Amino acid sequence: MSMEGSRKALQSTLGALSALAVAALGGVARWLPTNLKVILGVNVGLSILGYIAMASISRTLGDTFIKANLRGIDLNKQTTKRDADGNLVRPIEGIPIPESQGTIAAAVYILLLSVFIPFAFARENLELFPHNEMAEYLAAVLTITFASFMGFADDVLDLRWRYKIPLPFLATLPLLLVYYANGNETGVMVPNQLRWLFGDAIDLGVFFYAFLLILAVFSTHAINIYAGVNGLEVGQAVVIAGSVLLLNIIQLHRIPDQYKNYRDSHVQSIFLIVPFLAVSMSLLRLNWFPATVFVGDTYCYFAGMTLAVVSIIGHISKTMVLLLIPQVLNFLYSCPQLFSFMGIPCPRHRMPAYNASNGTVCNSYAEFKPTELKPLGLLVFTVLKSLRLVHLKPGKEEGSVMMSNLTLINFVLYVMGPCREDVLCLRLLMLQLGSTFLCFSLRFGLASYIFDVVL
Repeated sequence: MSMEGSRKALQSTLGALSALAVAALGGVARWLPTNLKVILGVNVGLSILGYIAMASISRTLGDTFIKANLRGIDLNKQTTKRDADGNLVRPIEGIPIPESQGTIAAAVYILLLSVFIPFAFARENLELFPHNEMAEYLAAVLTITFASFMGFADDVLDLRWRYKIPLPFLATLPLLLVYYANGNETGVMVPNQLRWLFGDAIDLGVFFYAFLLILAVFSTHAINIYAGVNGLEVGQAVVIAGSVLLLNIIQLHRIPDQYKNYRDSHVQSIFLIVPFLAVSMSLLRLNWFPATVFVGDTYCYFAGMTLAVVSIIGHISKTMVLLLIPQVLNFLYSCPQLFSFMGIPCPRHRMPAYNASNGTVCNSYAEFKPTELKPLGLLVFTVLKSLRLVHLKPGKEEGSVMMSNLTLINFVLYVMGPCREDVLCLRLLMLQLGSTFLCFSLRFGLASYIFDVVL
């Protein structure tokens, strides 16, 4: 398939999925009270406007970002200058592409949520005003806004990791405080087979809040380190967000009316995830191979925190862990390079290499001498080598080796071979979709065998 054909296929797929999502939401609306039907209609209408606004603003402000030096050059393109051997010429020369376009997506999303407030919470009878729901909603907006600001600061200032790690903890505190004040659950159900030992449920208390904090931090950074291919950052977020929307729709059909709190949490989650899907799908069209914009760290932080927030509000935080399986695998696989105490070198950019002769992407490598590794690093290297989890070839210096960089992207290239960049992205997104199938199989299949009631 040609590049133009790939882009048209993406547009057709996004259009079909959008129509399917609207139809599914229409089916859900039949089971909602009249006031929620109107609110859901407004939410979908604003999301459509957000989809249009995202694309329009990005095209208008693209040159402005480039003039502000928020620009990048796609290293894996024929238009990027190389020498006779196919190696990149330094400094990099090529077509400048607007960077940090996730800033626009985040700004449009936050404005949509702000405009949505009077429609979602306006009540004629102030005695029935949903104070708890509005406090939770505003805390969610505040948390997402802070994460987006942190991402933009990283794009502009290139923050160090010692600042990146604690900031999401602080950003999530308002939401967790409201979660606590609203008396939300901090317990987990015990499987039927173990209830004789632990009882029906275990209240985790402060440990549950620690889990939510860790989830928020991991989700915020997971998309950022699982990147380097046109369309992958936004694509994985779209797949996960679509899975969350589908889960909310299924739950609203499954959960009886007497569990009103559970139903309300899923409705609230839908109100947050639908606009996010809209702006993300619009950005994906621009970031798809060959990318005309780069999303930047801003989108990665914005998307990661949004997914964490909707999982907390929708009470599906444990389900979100299953949806993030590729991100977890990528993090665990990357650890030997991410943590310097092992001694395995970690290049600044671990994205795939580019073969200029045939236009495909292939493994990128880190070169080092195994004899110079620290003991733990040597142990890890030996395990990776023995299990054939990396591709190795002789290094340029005597006694050195070149090992494929430890990312899930490079591992897929190692297993399946070189391919065009959009094909690689599709393979990775299929892996992401596979985690959704696994999640739903466990959530609605296996869980029914070990729990009396699956909510």
